[in-house]
Amino acid sequence: MAPRASWKGYLKLSLVSCPVRLYPATSASERISFNQLHKKTHNRINMKPVDPELGLVERADLVKGYEYEDKQYIIIDDADLDAVRIESNHTMNIEAFVDEDEVDVIYQDAPYYMAPDGAMAEETFAVLREAMRKSGKLAIARLVLSSRERVVTIGARENGMFVCTLRNPNEVRGTAEYFGNIPAGKPDPEMLQLAEALIKQKETTFDPKNYEDRYEAALMTMIREKLKGHKPIIAAAPERGNVIN
Repeated sequence: MAPRASWKGYLKLSLVSCPVRLYPATSASERISFNQLHKKTHNRINMKPVDPELGLVERADLVKGYEYEDKQYIIIDDADLDAVRIESNHTMNIEAFVDEDEVDVIYQDAPYYMAPDGAMAEETFAVLREAMRKSGKLAIARLVLSSRERVVTIGARENGMFVCTLRNPNEVRGTAEYFGNIPAGKPDPEMLQLAEALIKQKETTFDPKNYEDRYEAALMTMIREKLKGHKPIIAAAPERGNVIN
């Protein structure tokens, strides 16, 4: 089955545009996760909305609130959100190009693969891709994902392109609070030489397959062993609503 695109639209550079599709480059579905069950019934536990004063409340009575001070909230309703919502025109507008090594990895957020949407788009897509590859540049663009505008980088990757959403500057903490008290003096030359020799001994080519999550692998082995001797528990279907994972 062909992968399902999470976004379809146009990659636009000045007067040149190209139909494209975005696909998530990573998946969390392979990670092992657990659900909370009652120890006797093995039913999955529902998460109910509880007010500390009123107790159990109806979901219809819930509203959104922004905490601007400790335990102080301003109510945000749908009309407020609609007033600031950015309508998607399904266009990824390229605003600038920067050197590939200029974007600090700390700003990189969610990765996507981008491919041309249909045979008619392939030539234009290839021209843009190879121009960026040859120049060693990343494109900076904006698009609307899930009703929110995101700034992204775009670069050539094999026969396609690689797109990465960027964190807002106010999401990234400055280093002064963490590194400010670390002495800036030069280390002992002999100790430095020893450390460099140790680094040289450990040099290798990076292959992610060599660095699997050993805890995840041990969990899966344990689960498979338990399944060999125990029938899977078929829990009763829970009521509709959010659940605790």
